[in-house]
Amino acid sequence: MANDGPTPLERFLRGIIPENPVYRQLLGMCPTLAITGTMAQAMTMSGAVLFVLLCANVIISLIRGLLKPHLRILVFTLTIATFVTIADKFLAAFLPDMSEKLGPYIPLIIVNCIIICRCEVCASKQKAAAAAADAVGQSIGFGLALASIATVRELLGFGSWFGVQLFWAEGTAGEQYRWSILSQPPGAFITLGLLLGAALWIGRALENRKKGLVKA
Repeated sequence: MANDGPTPLERFLRGIIPENPVYRQLLGMCPTLAITGTMAQAMTMSGAVLFVLLCANVIISLIRGLLKPHLRILVFTLTIATFVTIADKFLAAFLPDMSEKLGPYIPLIIVNCIIICRCEVCASKQKAAAAAADAVGQSIGFGLALASIATVRELLGFGSWFGVQLFWAEGTAGEQYRWSILSQPPGAFITLGLLLGAALWIGRALENRKKGLVKA
């Protein structure tokens, strides 16, 4: 099977911004909307996705010569499910409180479009080095997206960051200014929409500048 394609460095760099899973590919919307109420939850999910995606990509790359076209999705899913189970059991054993907060969203990584997409696009076509670099780059991009959304929601919704109270503490005069809607499900849609719009606007502005349509 041919190994032509982007180099490991190119795969890594693309995943962070040019092919960001959330802001450019619009993948993984379920965890993006569901667990970005706090930074702790967002970073725990990012770590789980990094572990699963890295392991799955490397394994799929190593067995890519054995994959049959009509069975590849089944193999992808079984491979991903194995590492999701490991991640789920690890969190339940060592971070039970966080495991309870994340609820079903860790097991749902099995059908996360980001991971299945990278197995299909990269791991099943390139060597393990490129697959690993792709997994790390995509995971960093995913983590940055979750962090940006969670930061806005936690700061404005709770007045805290990573659980540390910075302002608008309960019982103080400033509590009335807390944007409580951002700590609720609608806040996830509002924050994602605004940040996605900002990302698209910045991307187009940079493209226009490169084309000489906008003066520096």
